[in-house]
Amino acid sequence: MVQTAGDAAGRVRGRRMGVAIAVLTTIVLVFVARRIATDWPHILDGSVPDDDLAEKYVAHPWLAYGHMVPGVVYLLGAPLQLSLRFRTRHYTLHRGLGRVLLGCALVTGVLAVVLGFVVAWGGSAESSATAVFCSWFLVALVRAFVAIRAGRVAEHRRWMVRAYAVGLGIATIRLWVGLFTGIQLGLLGMGDETMPARSTFGIAFWLGLGTHVAVGEWWLRRTPDLDG
Repeated sequence: MVQTAGDAAGRVRGRRMGVAIAVLTTIVLVFVARRIATDWPHILDGSVPDDDLAEKYVAHPWLAYGHMVPGVVYLLGAPLQLSLRFRTRHYTLHRGLGRVLLGCALVTGVLAVVLGFVVAWGGSAESSATAVFCSWFLVALVRAFVAIRAGRVAEHRRWMVRAYAVGLGIATIRLWVGLFTGIQLGLLGMGDETMPARSTFGIAFWLGLGTHVAVGEWWLRRTPDLDG
């Protein structure tokens, strides 16, 4: 079988996307591990952390971890579901796992909207970004479910790609937060205190999630058959 230049380019693009997904997933896992290490000693002994962001998580542990735990399960399982090799070799498992991951995604999406208002450390910017992008996430999941029930497999996969792109955006939010924190520390070192962390935290949500929606649409245009 002759491999065309387009096939080769597609494989390279797929490998690069795979590396990016692995890096972003690792960032999410590190973030969750840090949250657990920070929050749970206070949750277990009933104390209040000095960090006002951690204080919000400690005050609402069931809500926070009811969002995070199924979210991690979804982010770890979704790449398998989107893999052509896994789908063709393990179709029965693909269908069963898909039901579990859809449930996890719906739970984490709904609770993310609630968290965006209850634990909105970044203020209205964070709340509005969460409302907009989590609504899109949930719409994508519902559209994907409706499509697969109707037997429209290609449409189903396209909507699942859109949902996964938004879900993985939580990692890119952390990258923006890190960038803004570095800038703030530099400005504070020069005596400039004009960039409060809370305001940039909300901006990071808009930038991180907005970028992922755009990249998701770009990927769908570049891979119309979604093979891989």
